[in-house]
Amino acid sequence: MLDASQRAAAAALLWRAERDRTPVDPLTSAFPGIDVVDAYEIQLRNIRRRLDDPGMSVRGHKVGLSSEVMQRMMGVDEPDYGHLLSDMELSEDTPVEAGRYCSPRIEVEIGYVLGDSLPGEDCTEKDVLAATEYVVASLELIDSRIADWRIGLADTIADNASSAGVVLGATRVAPGELDLADIGAVLFRGGEEIVRGRTSAVLGDPTVAVAWLARKVAAFGVRLEAGHVILPGSCTAAVDARPGDDFRAEFEGLGEVSVRFV
Repeated sequence: MLDASQRAAAAALLWRAERDRTPVDPLTSAFPGIDVVDAYEIQLRNIRRRLDDPGMSVRGHKVGLSSEVMQRMMGVDEPDYGHLLSDMELSEDTPVEAGRYCSPRIEVEIGYVLGDSLPGEDCTEKDVLAATEYVVASLELIDSRIADWRIGLADTIADNASSAGVVLGATRVAPGELDLADIGAVLFRGGEEIVRGRTSAVLGDPTVAVAWLARKVAAFGVRLEAGHVILPGSCTAAVDARPGDDFRAEFEGLGEVSVRFV
């Protein structure tokens, strides 16, 4: 457990790393006593600081470590989460400058857009489906302010679960029209298939991840609100993104979504 001054110092390191595009050594090395509670407090400290900027708002949340493979790698038995802010909303029509990030990667997942706010500690999968206005194809842009992605659990949580951006596709589908637990997706780079997966990789059903998130953030006095975009986790491995890369993901029943890096 860290004291208040150590949490502030760790938050400042990540803040400068993101601002200057200069990754830092793992917090787990610089602050050997750091735990999960510290990490979430560090994340929230920097989120509050960003929300001090006029016009900045929370646009949703993302779930990380939502596959069994990643949980085993990190030695944990539950996912983590981060915030999606208004400046993280990216457009298919506007190329993304890779130089804005430290070490960007792309993940493939479906997005849940809420029509109603979710309950907190008692949230169920049924609640999630009832509150979801539509689901959409999405590409999540992740980035690590920790050098060379040498992250432990506390590192990625403190670093806002490696959140950096999200691109949503144009097709909107009501959740009851698809089996959300069994949607196939294929990611192409420049027309060449590079990875594929199914949404069942996300805790068996990505709706489970959204319900977990609603219960988890309730402990911090946070609700998943109407209008929020919720990313439940990737159904494929993450792929490095470099200038000149042109990505397109195709989803069964959800159309496609694309992003280009310059």
